[in-house]
Amino acid sequence: MVNSPETSSAPAASTRTAADEVNALLASYPDFPQDGILFRDLNPVFANAQAFKSIIDALVTRFSGTFDAVAGIEARGFLLAAAIGYAADAAVLAVRKGGKLPGTVLTEEYDLEYGSARLELEVGQLPAGSRVLIVDDVLATGGTIAATARLIERAGYVLTGVGVVLELAELDGRSRLGDADVHTIVSV
Repeated sequence: MVNSPETSSAPAASTRTAADEVNALLASYPDFPQDGILFRDLNPVFANAQAFKSIIDALVTRFSGTFDAVAGIEARGFLLAAAIGYAADAAVLAVRKGGKLPGTVLTEEYDLEYGSARLELEVGQLPAGSRVLIVDDVLATGGTIAATARLIERAGYVLTGVGVVLELAELDGRSRLGDADVHTIVSV
């Protein structure tokens, strides 16, 4: 007998949580980009329409009513921010890598495992006091998100939360975010 959707023991896509979707589709690559690193690849998750919708719905629901704008960190944070902004009828801010924005920008430097980098945000995009949600794909050491939080506050906005798809808990990035309201879909 062939299982029909009604008799299958697998949960229907609509009953799976965002965490179920991420866990089912997340790919892992040992020793990439160098020996000793386990690379967690969210691209298969984002390439699945149901999984992507589940993530967006979960983040919008979790932070509903708390933000006027959503700031996406280059590059995969842009995907999340655009979809969340659309779903929540909120403005979208692009937090870019250094040297990619024209006009007057705020710059924030931060340390990486292998050096340093900088992020930028154009000034004057929103009224002062606007409530901003930061989103990104992964919370690892916390440096990128902490730098973004500083940019948001320096721009005169209020950080209302941080939403990420995947948290690498062993790297303790959450500790660099102070008392920010941090929500992750999956923590490994």
